[in-house]
Amino acid sequence: MTTTSRSIDAVTLRERLETQDVRLLDVRTPAEYETAHVPGSWNVPLAQLREHRDELTRHLVDEAVLICRSGARARQAEQTLAGAGLPGLQVLEGGMTAWEASGAPVNRGRQTWELERQVRLVAGGLVATSVAGSTLAPRMKWLAGAVGTGLVVAALTNTCAMGAALSRGARDIDMPEVLAALGDRR
Repeated sequence: MTTTSRSIDAVTLRERLETQDVRLLDVRTPAEYETAHVPGSWNVPLAQLREHRDELTRHLVDEAVLICRSGARARQAEQTLAGAGLPGLQVLEGGMTAWEASGAPVNRGRQTWELERQVRLVAGGLVATSVAGSTLAPRMKWLAGAVGTGLVVAALTNTCAMGAALSRGARDIDMPEVLAALGDRR
């Protein structure tokens, strides 16, 4: 199913939140959400959103705004939910980066590194270690090649296997609590 993507900018969303009840789903990892999130948003990481898409579709009101760091994961969430029959979706243009830049309110918690920064650390560490180690074990250079290839694929497909692997250890979201909060539209 092809969807027509709809965006909402931070200023417009902020104005809407002052007068309307808007459902906000933040699809970042729990650690990213805990670091900073839009007040009133619910954390449903992208992997869990995919797993529970039918339940979410039944419990969401007709419209929802999807949020991530920059917009890429929110667009993936939009495709997933639209494919399950939820048409009234919008993506926060520029994600949390734009929300914070606009001076909008943010709930802050324990500070952790963003997933993208974690990926850069792990990928860079693997490449540096394999290049240095290849002086003793020449075959280690292939690890650097594999990491480089993975980064190219991640850029071309707008997905990241390393990011998914790094976020697997994150705490699970209490989906019954999220669903109850979103309400039932049956």
